[in-house]
Amino acid sequence: MISLEEFESQWLEDVVAGTPSTTELGHRFTEKILRDWHEIDSATTEIVLCDGAGDGGIDAAIFVRGDPNEGIEGDTWMLIQSKYGSAFAGSETISAEAQKLFATLDGKREKLSSLSTELVGRLRNFLQNKGPKDRLEYVLATTKRLTVEEEEYLANIKTLGRAKFGECFDVDSVSIEIIYNKVAEEDAFGPAKIQVKLKTIVASSGNILLVGATRLTDVYQFMQDYKSASGDLDLLYEKNVRKFLGNKRKVNKGIEATIENHPERFGLYNNGITIVTEEVSKLSTDELFLRNPFIVNGCQTTRSIWSVLQRKLNSGGTSPTPQQKTWEEKLNAAVVITKIVVVGAEGEELLTETTRYTNSQNAVGEKDFIALEKDFRNWVPFFNSRYGVFLEIQRGAWEARRVFQRQHPLTEPRYEEAAYAFDLLKAYAAGWLTEPGVAYAKNPPFAPGGSLFNKITNDPTFGIEGLYAAFLMQKLANKYNFGRGAKIPSRGQTRYLFIMVATDLVKDFLLNNQLDYTHASISTAISRLHIGGYLEHFGDAAVQLIDDYLTQGNEDSLFLEPEFLKMLDLNAFLKSEKLGKGDEFSPRLRTQIAMTKKIFRRNAPTQQMKAAITASQ
Repeated sequence: MISLEEFESQWLEDVVAGTPSTTELGHRFTEKILRDWHEIDSATTEIVLCDGAGDGGIDAAIFVRGDPNEGIEGDTWMLIQSKYGSAFAGSETISAEAQKLFATLDGKREKLSSLSTELVGRLRNFLQNKGPKDRLEYVLATTKRLTVEEEEYLANIKTLGRAKFGECFDVDSVSIEIIYNKVAEEDAFGPAKIQVKLKTIVASSGNILLVGATRLTDVYQFMQDYKSASGDLDLLYEKNVRKFLGNKRKVNKGIEATIENHPERFGLYNNGITIVTEEVSKLSTDELFLRNPFIVNGCQTTRSIWSVLQRKLNSGGTSPTPQQKTWEEKLNAAVVITKIVVVGAEGEELLTETTRYTNSQNAVGEKDFIALEKDFRNWVPFFNSRYGVFLEIQRGAWEARRVFQRQHPLTEPRYEEAAYAFDLLKAYAAGWLTEPGVAYAKNPPFAPGGSLFNKITNDPTFGIEGLYAAFLMQKLANKYNFGRGAKIPSRGQTRYLFIMVATDLVKDFLLNNQLDYTHASISTAISRLHIGGYLEHFGDAAVQLIDDYLTQGNEDSLFLEPEFLKMLDLNAFLKSEKLGKGDEFSPRLRTQIAMTKKIFRRNAPTQQMKAAITASQ
């Protein structure tokens, strides 16, 4: 297993490449750590980078709007204070930056940059109009993991923040070490051998199963100890099929309501939790040591316990009210049914099956792991060997692979590029399923259990060739610099629209040359066009369309679309699920596409491209 130091060195290569300015260095560090930490995608989430002079204590801000269709009722602002390398000087930095942030939000800092001034205006408006389910989270991002003392300082910041801004305020921290601990490429149970004590009463049922009941306060202490040992509570759920959905979901609201109002009834109302562990050591009649534990069922339950008990037991105050005392007495009687499954150090199959079956009764949520999907785990080695591209199904695995290759220069195979499975699904949906708006706007539909994830993976013809074709279309988009930081404004928000148009041109070519144009055939054609050197012909035609469509003043531009004229919001228009699907929403786009197809048929080297597509048939 690679060391933390080796992983950190490799992870930072992209950040420090070239001669970036201090501001650019901070931008790169912030964006990469956000991507690997919570898989925050700048293409689908609004990220405001404003570090530098006059930043007001905010290096980056992320706005996540609530979506009732996804069961998310409140809005969230995440404020990132990013400290790369020596810029972080421990507790003093935490205190100083928090004071700066509070002064900014209170309106006591006047010398702000124009970007920060606009952002702070939005934040103040948010605080004035926040609802009970809205959240303001302050996140400290560092290269090194915070010490226990520094974590305590950050906890104090939460207490101060809640006194100023209410219960919506919360804090968190992230570091390269936390990212490192998420990587489990070489070891099914993760890189660190974490041993955590759990106080519980259980009885044995064979060699691998313990069943009993655990007090909620002991579950909470177990989670605190785990976070202290690992640095990241989310690691406790790395083997689950889904992460915590937040207290905006109805099921979690119900769990929290029970804890707050009738904790003594919790065991009666709740189905319980399942923990898988490598090994169990009994310390006493009611204490166990769990080696590398993971919660594989009960993620929502335990995180709801954490949320309520953090708020009611870990917020300070030396003179509790009578109501608080009464609630704590009821809490002491609250238990949750607990199953502990001892799977052993090599028990990946038992772990996976336990995870799958214990979650079979629940709807899969929006933060699920592709890494636990059997198809994707099976596809990885075939994809890697066939195409010579490393397919990453869990964030951080590519960084670890690059370190491994550097350590073992003679090891084969060696990979020079990677494909991210989640991103490939979005590209596939945009191109093959005509869903550029959803691909740009949302992540949940593409996670396991999501509507588009199911639609793609339930197609029996979908597999590694479809993933590879989606990867080639992504590379094609990269060639024209689509995405964040695009030099041509028309390409900043239109990556998925470009993929849709280019794929549609391939489909049209197949149709007009009497070739099969099913989804699988489109994938095959894209791969063979790439091998023959013809795929860029489709890219050139598609990028010309995009640039024309996004140019104000052109006859059939986006800015004359009837729906755009109603909303006058480019971002909302490009994120609409109706984009590209019919003449009612975007008739001028359909006109542009029809014209481009006619011109392409007339000018393309048809015979050569047809020969390239059919060569291996």
